[in-house]
Amino acid sequence: MGKKISVSQLSAAVMEAVQEYADTAVEEVKQAVTETGNEVRDEIQQNAPKNTGAYARSWAVKKNKETSQSLIVTVHSRNHYQLAHLLEFGHAKRGGGRVAAQPHIAQAEEHGIEQLEEKLCKALEG
Repeated sequence: MGKKISVSQLSAAVMEAVQEYADTAVEEVKQAVTETGNEVRDEIQQNAPKNTGAYARSWAVKKNKETSQSLIVTVHSRNHYQLAHLLEFGHAKRGGGRVAAQPHIAQAEEHGIEQLEEKLCKALEG
């Protein structure tokens, strides 16, 4: 059953309930962002070209900014960031011709967006 309150206390009770929901939602959203960032990193590592494996292992998740209401993370290559664009889109060879593209980042990004949307819907509905 619910609490009994007077009419004068109604606005305070409603604000308390809304604030409690907002706090819970913010924490669930931050958790969803962190999990999705890690999943995108893992997918990139799994699909990245592996000559020695150093490029695939170089992918990491960095927390750029966190406030009480938001969290911004970046998935990036720590040591081989110069190769990411060249491998994703291909590039011209020195003597002529082109090296074929090996797309592995865009696919993981698209999956990450879909996963984050699903997690946010679940978190905010519950």
